[in-house]
Amino acid sequence: MEDINELREEVMKKIDVSTEISDDRVKEIVDEVILEYGNEKGLSVREKYRLQKEIYDSIRGLDILEELLEDKNITEIMINGPDNIFIEKDGRIEKYNNRFSSKEKLVDIIQQIVSGVNRRVNESSPIVDSRLSDGSRVNVVLNPVAINGPVVTIRKFPEYSITMKKLIEIGSISLNVADFLRLLVNAKYNIFISGGTGSGKTTFLNVLSNYIPGDERIITIEDSAELQIQSVDNLVRMEVRQANDEGENGIDIRALIKSSLRMRPDRIIVGEVRGAEALDMLQAMNTGHDGSLSTGHGNSPKDMLNRLETMVLMGVDMPLKAIKSQIASGIDIIVHLGRLRDRTRKVLEIVEITGFNGEEILTNTIYRFEEDNIEVTNKGIVKGKLKWTGNTLINQKKLFDAGYGKEDISYGE
Repeated sequence: MEDINELREEVMKKIDVSTEISDDRVKEIVDEVILEYGNEKGLSVREKYRLQKEIYDSIRGLDILEELLEDKNITEIMINGPDNIFIEKDGRIEKYNNRFSSKEKLVDIIQQIVSGVNRRVNESSPIVDSRLSDGSRVNVVLNPVAINGPVVTIRKFPEYSITMKKLIEIGSISLNVADFLRLLVNAKYNIFISGGTGSGKTTFLNVLSNYIPGDERIITIEDSAELQIQSVDNLVRMEVRQANDEGENGIDIRALIKSSLRMRPDRIIVGEVRGAEALDMLQAMNTGHDGSLSTGHGNSPKDMLNRLETMVLMGVDMPLKAIKSQIASGIDIIVHLGRLRDRTRKVLEIVEITGFNGEEILTNTIYRFEEDNIEVTNKGIVKGKLKWTGNTLINQKKLFDAGYGKEDISYGE
């Protein structure tokens, strides 16, 4: 570590900070310093390459994060201060045997990340959501909230967009259920995806979004842009803007939803609702923007409905019955996802919202995941299947309006 720091300082001395210098020129300077050092120490070609990459990454890249970001088997990176780093690899969490050179270096990397998407984070505003250039989700918490030093959590973005075909292959959903959902998306049912942290809500939203017909106009609204919709050309992507240090000029999801209504959207996709914006989303769904999609944190479809009621109350003082009525008329389907004990992600339940009886929101469970009697295999894999409950879709008007008949609906076994 000491040699690397000395070599880095030697490189920095050769860089003229008074002028803008290209990445290629920085690489040349690093190569010159390492070549001289390597010849003196008798280093192998492989050792020289490792030093070149490590020093360049520490100057122009994301330092030790570069190695972790390049590893395709790592799905999550958890940084609890400069010398306490964990990774999720192949579904298991393990400690990473490297560290940042200092707390200051980690803070520099954080600022580099957040400034890349015009965000800021400091002691007066110590929490921020951001993203990397490849779309990977980043959450940062600084002092004084993070007591033991800066905390960074990176949810890596897949190198290739995950498709429904891939989800079927890995057992997250079956072909017949995927076909059922494709039919609902085409027929413009409003679908809400619920699940806990890490259950794959954004991934599933992205997959469903790619069922949308290519001739529609779609508006996406997100805290931090992650969706990759490839099936639609007429696509408008909008992202929240943080307020400045004076607390001014911020643009939240509520403002973006209201603005989107004036853009002549066929559908509105809200990446995730967490608060009062739930009301604006429901109003959009209830005012002619059928086929809209969104996600939220919930432990079950029923829990998600309760949480939506709470979110609406965060923004407006409405009678609970009126809120329940808005939810029942706005959302047609809830797709609930979960992460099982073996860390696999599955569709656990698909529930139709059938109406409101004046007291409660009425639901109709169409599919439910059931585990086999044998709890796990000898490899620790949970066995089970998303099974049709025998209940059929009650509200079929949108299907008929879209030109489908009863013969087009197949629920499977």
